[in-house]
Order: sequence, then structure tokens, then C-alpha cells
Amino acid sequence: MRLPAVVYRLYERKLTRELVGAQIPHHVGVMLDGNRRWARKAGFENVSDGHRVGARHIADLLEWCTAAGIGTVTLWLLSTDNLRRSDDEVEALLAIIPDVADELAAPDKPWRLRIVGSMDVLPQPVATRLAAAEMRTADRTGLQINIAVGYGGRQEIVDAVRSLLAEGAERGDDLPELIESVTTEGIGRHLYTSGQPDPDLFIRTSGEQRLSGFLLWQSAHSEYWFCEAYWPDFRRVDFLRALRDYAARHRRFGE
Repeated sequence: MRLPAVVYRLYERKLTRELVGAQIPHHVGVMLDGNRRWARKAGFENVSDGHRVGARHIADLLEWCTAAGIGTVTLWLLSTDNLRRSDDEVEALLAIIPDVADELAAPDKPWRLRIVGSMDVLPQPVATRLAAAEMRTADRTGLQINIAVGYGGRQEIVDAVRSLLAEGAERGDDLPELIESVTTEGIGRHLYTSGQPDPDLFIRTSGEQRLSGFLLWQSAHSEYWFCEAYWPDFRRVDFLRALRDYAARHRRFGE
């Protein structure tokens, strides 16, 4: 049963007050899950309608992150596994995602975009639009938004190691030197998110409680927060509850 809107507004204010002076994550990874199930529940015949509604909700999340003082957000919009879905659904996703990037890169937005993933698995026109949106925001100083498209956590590690070894080969390193170069720091420099802090907090909607390969390398010390709501139904109170839960945790980093 849904509570009156006034109750949610009061709850939002309460959560906001509780977060004053609290520990806020620098980098949040978000798995925007449940669009298809939301569409079916809402009575849509085409599950891609759920993706479209979910896409319109992204800007709300980014405004919440900006207001909370979060510096980096990584949004998982398309995994390599998603590319195995029906042709109609994949085609719809590949039309929606560049539109999302263009909207986030609009002149009136302060956000910086970074496309993270394997662009080789995307159609060239899609990859070109995503790269152009990233370029248009390169000089901005607002919230850093990583758009994970064609992303797989294992593939990212493979690509990082290959890039690291290729770098050494270009220097003329021999085999022992190449082997010596494979370190955690070396691989980290070649990840899609190189130069950024690892995520402090992961949020996944739809009730699923797994990472599904999202930022495998970067998540070694991350905290997780799982929400039952499907992504289109994810509310600001849910977001604030995630931040409150994160603030109450004592992060040990393996110590």
C-alpha cells in the first residue's frame, strides 16, 4: 500500500537531516535493474517501454547525487550479457542509451560524461554518438558520470592486462619485464575507470542481490545496498536510505 505523498515528503526531510555531517560516499555505482519487470507489472506489452521510463528517471538520480555531494556515479546501462537478449530489445536499448548520453551532455547540464565499456561490441554509429557526448563535456567540472555500456567486469580486466602488456611491448620490454609489470597498480592504471576512486557504495534495484560482474576489480572494498523497488519506482527516500545505511557502517578495508 502506497502512503500519502505528504508522508514521503516528511520522511525525506527526516532522512536529509540525519545525513547532515554524515559520511557520504565519493563514488556510487548504480545497477538500474528491473525495467522489464516494471513494464510487465505496469501492463506494457513491450518491455522496452520500461527501459524508456527508466531512462527518464536517470536525471533525477543525478540531481540527488549532486545535492548529496557525491563526486562520481557509475551507471550500468548495458552489459555484454544484455547484448544476448532479443534483437528487438537490444535495438531499442541501443537507441535509448545514446539519447540518454545526449541529454546528459546538453549545454545546460554541468555533468562530465565518461563512457566505460568495450566500444567494439557496439554498432559504430552508437559508439560514435557516445564518444561525441563524452567529448562535449570534457571541460565541465560537475558530477562525473560514468556510463557503462557494452560493459563486462571480466572483459574490463582482460582489456586492462592487454593494454598494460601492449604498453610494455611498445617500450621494448622483454618477457621478464612484461611479467614484472603485471601488478595491481599497473592493471589499475589501465582500467576503464583509471584515475578515479573506487566505488564506496553500490546500489542495485529490483531485489536482486548480486553484482553480476559490475566493476569486479574496483569493488574489492565497496559496500552494497539492495533495494526491492524496480528502477523506475526508485524514489529519493530509497536513495537517502542507502546513504544513511552507508553512513552507519564501519569500513575496515580488510583490517
